[in-house]
Amino acid sequence: MTWPEGEEAGGAGGVSGAGGVHPIEAESYRILRSRIDLSRLPRFSRDVTERVIHASADFDYATDLVCDEEALTAGVRALADGAAVVADTEMVAAGITARDVVCKIREPLSERLARTAGITRAAAAVRLAFGEVGPGAVWVVGCAPTALAEILTRNVEPAFVVGLPVGFVGAAEAKDALRASGLRSVTNVSEKGGSAVAAAAVNAMLRAAAGQPDPAGGETGEAGGGLGAAR
Repeated sequence: MTWPEGEEAGGAGGVSGAGGVHPIEAESYRILRSRIDLSRLPRFSRDVTERVIHASADFDYATDLVCDEEALTAGVRALADGAAVVADTEMVAAGITARDVVCKIREPLSERLARTAGITRAAAAVRLAFGEVGPGAVWVVGCAPTALAEILTRNVEPAFVVGLPVGFVGAAEAKDALRASGLRSVTNVSEKGGSAVAAAAVNAMLRAAAGQPDPAGGETGEAGGGLGAAR
């Protein structure tokens, strides 16, 4: 299953026009920046952190997110080069608007594989998606810790992993394992997370990859994908 463009997670109608910013989104960012100053963060870490806070209205993500600028730069570059994007659930996929998204969770084969292999449907969907996209994809997990665990055990050779599953059972542990794996990723320490913040994180990276303007009208670095400023 792939998902066409729609309304971006964490936005009020998303962008307006070709690369433009909706006035409500710009005002939201202005308010956000009046309440917290993240200018100390490197470029892509700030982009992701602000977008996650914008999506959730939760300022605790400023200290809960674990961002690595070198890893984010590689992830943005992979997206700019056309890497496939895979989501663990439909809710995550629906929030990603700037790229078609692979999501296998609702396919009948995922249900059959889960039943025969004794795994969750989210884990089965990871196996099916990997069979389609192969190595080098950007994986986005916002709901199912078992999907993140499968990404780690299946050795999918990702370009980047957005690992922000939510829940009291297994979520924090799965994110700990992702950080320990050495894979390029963005994740968080606590049990919180979810589809909206996972989609928001990858949307921030997609905006950077496309060289879209700063949501509040500030400077975002050089044009051409925003990668020049990070080199």
